[in-house]
Amino acid sequence: MLDNQSLYKTMLRIRRFEERALAEFSTGKLFGTTHAYIGQEADAAGIFAAADPGDVVFSNHRCHGHFIAYGGDPYRLAAELMGKATGLVGGRGGSQHIQWRNFYSNGIQGGIVPVAAGMALAEKVQNTGKVALVFTGDGTLGEGVFYESLNIASLWKLPVVFVVENNRYAQTTPVELALSGSICGRFAAFDIPAWERDTTDVLEVRAAAAEAVGYARAQTGPVGLILRTYRFAAHSKGDDVRAPSEIAAFKDKDPLTVHAPRLGDDERARIEAEVAAEIEEAFTRAASDPFPMMKDEK
Repeated sequence: MLDNQSLYKTMLRIRRFEERALAEFSTGKLFGTTHAYIGQEADAAGIFAAADPGDVVFSNHRCHGHFIAYGGDPYRLAAELMGKATGLVGGRGGSQHIQWRNFYSNGIQGGIVPVAAGMALAEKVQNTGKVALVFTGDGTLGEGVFYESLNIASLWKLPVVFVVENNRYAQTTPVELALSGSICGRFAAFDIPAWERDTTDVLEVRAAAAEAVGYARAQTGPVGLILRTYRFAAHSKGDDVRAPSEIAAFKDKDPLTVHAPRLGDDERARIEAEVAAEIEEAFTRAASDPFPMMKDEK
């Protein structure tokens, strides 16, 4: 289990990568779109501190934080965003469509859920002891296929953890205008246990994730993990309609600010320097890498 320094470093690595990605996007160096994970770092760091390295992960359009917390290389991710041949999938997937080891992502929120359930079925049939984790947002709860997946996962006792990162907005639609009832109630309707936490404390997220993942693994059945969080960045690049005062009100819940006091000043300074150097090297190196060759160039 990761210690406080490792958890802080994971969250800071995500934060600095996303800040750099947004800056690079404004210069035209990145291809496609990008959705920053800034503000939600405690979720990814806490969950992957509780999961096993061999578990199957299906992420979404906001996948950079998940990938880095999973153990992915920021350099390979930066190269992918720049469309370089050295990227995770040869520069052809961009920000939303990446794959590395047992980590997969796709930009279609609702569409990823049944795929993850299928992955969980495969692990169950092969009796591997692995679980599948699928990351969704509150906006995904408007997709009918989400409930079809809950239904089949419950019927077949599939070892899948449905993570709902409720950052309070589906693109620009507040959750209050999109969802009736409770999110926990949606899981209860299919007889699926769910853990719900309103926190940006990585230690609290890790504890809840350990319970949820442990249950799915031991019981070989589905669970829900609902995390109330908040993103500080816009949905995508600059399309933000939220009042600045609302964003500012959540700043005291910044996961880095919450966790930082558990480290000494020297520890934080060392980690800051290490991460700054790592992210600088990742983007600088990726920028000098070659683009993929076209078929007629070979």
